[in-house]
Amino acid sequence: MRSFSRGAPAFHIFLIKPSKYDDEGYVIRHWRGVLPSNTLACLEGLTRDARQRGVLPGVDLRIHTCDEGVSKVPIKEIVRLHERPGVRVAACLVGVQTNQFPRAADIALELRRHGVPVLVGGFHVSGMLALFPSVSPEIQQLVDAGASIVAGEVEDHWDRILADAYSGCLQPVYRLLDQLPDLSRAPRPVINKSYLRRFISSNFGTIDCSRGCPFNCSFCTIINVQGRKSRHRSPECIAETLRRNYRQAGIWFYFFTDDDFARNPAWKGIFGELIRLREEEKLPIEFMIQVDTACHKIPGFVELAARAGCSNVFIGMESLNPRNLKEAGKTQNRVQEYRQMLEGWHRAGVSTHVGYIIGFPDDTEESVREDLARLTEEVRPQRASFFMMTPIPGSRDHKQMVEAGAALDPDFNKYDSFHEAMEHPHLKHGAWTRMYYEAWSTFYSFENMKRILLEADPRNYWDILKYFYWYKNSIFNERTHPMIAGFFRFKDRTIRRPGFAVEGRLAHWRRRLREVAVYARNVIRLTLEMEELWLATRRRSEAERRVLEELSRMRAGLHRSLKLSELRLAYVRAKAQVPSLEIPSRLSLLWAQFSLWRVSQLRETRRDLAGFWANLRERAREGSATALLRADRIAFNALRELRLAAAFFLAMAREAA
Repeated sequence: MRSFSRGAPAFHIFLIKPSKYDDEGYVIRHWRGVLPSNTLACLEGLTRDARQRGVLPGVDLRIHTCDEGVSKVPIKEIVRLHERPGVRVAACLVGVQTNQFPRAADIALELRRHGVPVLVGGFHVSGMLALFPSVSPEIQQLVDAGASIVAGEVEDHWDRILADAYSGCLQPVYRLLDQLPDLSRAPRPVINKSYLRRFISSNFGTIDCSRGCPFNCSFCTIINVQGRKSRHRSPECIAETLRRNYRQAGIWFYFFTDDDFARNPAWKGIFGELIRLREEEKLPIEFMIQVDTACHKIPGFVELAARAGCSNVFIGMESLNPRNLKEAGKTQNRVQEYRQMLEGWHRAGVSTHVGYIIGFPDDTEESVREDLARLTEEVRPQRASFFMMTPIPGSRDHKQMVEAGAALDPDFNKYDSFHEAMEHPHLKHGAWTRMYYEAWSTFYSFENMKRILLEADPRNYWDILKYFYWYKNSIFNERTHPMIAGFFRFKDRTIRRPGFAVEGRLAHWRRRLREVAVYARNVIRLTLEMEELWLATRRRSEAERRVLEELSRMRAGLHRSLKLSELRLAYVRAKAQVPSLEIPSRLSLLWAQFSLWRVSQLRETRRDLAGFWANLRERAREGSATALLRADRIAFNALRELRLAAAFFLAMAREAA
């Protein structure tokens, strides 16, 4: 790091990734996030590189990063620094997507009211300026307030923008869309360890190995902002970045953010470098990638991906209706090959995750239900993310709709792919939203999750189960998409979208307490469902299976409590078939007897426990005093619940370790 004399002028750069507003006008912010921002990592890497090279000679360039999804934007701190004599400040709102633009605009306008220099970049402003000749009204509002708009990728221009910001001569608009940078020479993204501590997995990093996509999907913004030719970092750069991050910060799992990694011209070289890291240097690198549905036809791609450490793959399936795919320009998708494609990944031990869009023009309630049935029964991916068709600015769909005068929702906050942002020809009067949530309910039903886990490669079992937990909590508890969700929502009373009233402290905290109580109750219900799912699908050891077989054979048709002598006899008989099996001590046998209790437990279920609590609640509602008189039964079943929960979480923890 460069050193500066005590009198060196300070220039504070704030790199801010804004969140979005929920339907009640509160900023979506979580105690812990799930997916770190690669945009922040790229901009921090660029800014550190500029500081190291002395782009601003004699200036103490200080970098601050803020992801609003997991931390508050320090507006007051920024303003105080700006007003301090001899200190210069610039706030950069980075990676702003369309659904985040209303929040980003509010932050920018607040900072501009105090005179703070502000830059706004990301896919919304880039997409609008890429496809329309004039500046749109919402962007013009920021320009009129004195904010600077940055459209395009900044790698080749960041030095100039920093110099302009420091000297106080920022341009109103930087149009960089026709000047795509050569990523092979670009500074690497930087992993900020203190930032990662705000996420559930502090060993999780991101990196963009390439940008751009050769395909022509009508709903995609990538091709119009980052181009139709894939530009990539060198395999050696990727390997050195991962090696450094592992040694310095313990990062070993990555999301390669390429829109389609299979079309990265350097994919084979990157996989080769990762294989060397894993097999020669013994670094436990794993990663997930996004690919198209035809990548399994590339010779060696799937096999090398698995060997290089790919454990998860996200596939843009989008639809099972060929008419939908044709209208969207997604001609590379072949519905008849979907099953074969997924089986290829599964054979390689890679977990599959598909993206599926609800709301193509030909979709009806009936056709969506038919397609969902085919998805779960025939195609059978291991995970699915559902999206509502949304005309995102920067896409061909959006441009055509604007030019045709189509009825589009004016609120960009809804352009998040899980709100209705336009009219649908068939799914009207709330049917579109109903079908969207029905898709999640259908795929993540207990029986479908059970089938997926029973068929899954044992190496992927816990990974899939944890995703089930996260996805169901996000959709049905937090009512938000898993890709922007996290763990435990915060709602700042005083930070609310303009147009929504700021509640008094008492009213706000009363409502929040009710919400947290409902949230906690739903988390408990979901946890019990996941426990039941685990009991129904977990892999048992051979010794455990033998003991249970003996118990079933001895106790067939009986429902009385299990005797200790019977349990010991089952172990003795099982040992005759599995000599390595150790017969537990009397204390351990007592614990096992307590765990099994009834023959119903041998069917790998907690239904008898669920039935007991349901019966207890029903009696309590009826005012029956006998419900509370059986304190011994209540305590006994509560202990069984605790033991089961402990076993479940210990099994999960062992896998994580």
